Amino acid sequence: MKPTRFETALALIDQKNAKDPNSYTVEGIEFPKELLYSHRMTRRLLQFNPNASKALQLAARAQHICRWEIARDEYPMDRVGYLKWREQLKKMHASITSEILEKAGFDEEYSKRVTALILKKQLKKNEESQQLEDVICLVFLDYYFEEFAAKHSDEKVIDILKKTLKKMSDKGKEEALKVRYSEKSLSLVKQALA
Repeated sequence: MKPTRFETALALIDQKNAKDPNSYTVEGIEFPKELLYSHRMTRRLLQFNPNASKALQLAARAQHICRWEIARDEYPMDRVGYLKWREQLKKMHASITSEILEKAGFDEEYSKRVTALILKKQLKKNEESQQLEDVICLVFLDYYFEEFAAKHSDEKVIDILKKTLKKMSDKGKEEALKVRYSEKSLSLVKQALA
């Protein structure tokens, strides 16, 4: 049986992310970093919203597509540089995803819907954009927070947590409290929420 357009698009996104030269090791198994991230995004999205639309699922899967192609150190190592880097990444992710969707047989209107989600258009106003943002934050908290927190001062971690939690919906914040944290991390999360 021929794969659906949706299945084809997911496979093409995975194919791109499998080329990530950076790897991440989980329980002794090495994964291309962004391929692992994209699968975590899909898993978390479907836990958060089992009825997520195919468009939202594609946006979640392509959230960091080919992220390694624009290095963080190509921009000044300050807040302004960080924001410019993030903006450039979003545009690249949207552009690559748009090409993939076209290749998979989706029309321009559908592609625009998915790329608008990746570009985080109408955050807080568009339910799907907000769900995607919640899932991005939850994946960070679930899989990357402990490692991040170990490298920074408590003050910086609480500041980052406040910024992260501020972007989340009430449902997202509820889910954030269900993540299994170390005792110290849970205390930092609670301080950020206070």
